Amino acid sequence: MNVWAIDKDIPLKLLLLELVHRYGENTLALNDQVLHYQAIELCRLHDPGLSAYIYTFAQNAGRYGIDLKYPIAAHNIVGENEGLGLDRILDIIDVHLFC
Repeated sequence: MNVWAIDKDIPLKLLLLELVHRYGENTLALNDQVLHYQAIELCRLHDPGLSAYIYTFAQNAGRYGIDLKYPIAAHNIVGENEGLGLDRILDIIDVHLFC
């Protein structure tokens, strides 16, 4: 994936670059149905049951929000993780998608 070629907010591109650096090019998949310029949804390449919806809209500059999605929708965590810095978002993605 060419991170700079996708039509997303710069902070999201920086997040994607860091994820590619940490986990490699073919580890995560980007949900193409998320059309908002300031949002992405990521999952493991062969495990779409768990995903993370990361967004910068309605956040202060340099801050992110993240919703965690599970195979059972009742377990989703939505709207509880906002105003987070890049390091915290990376920690949450690590635990949610890789542990």
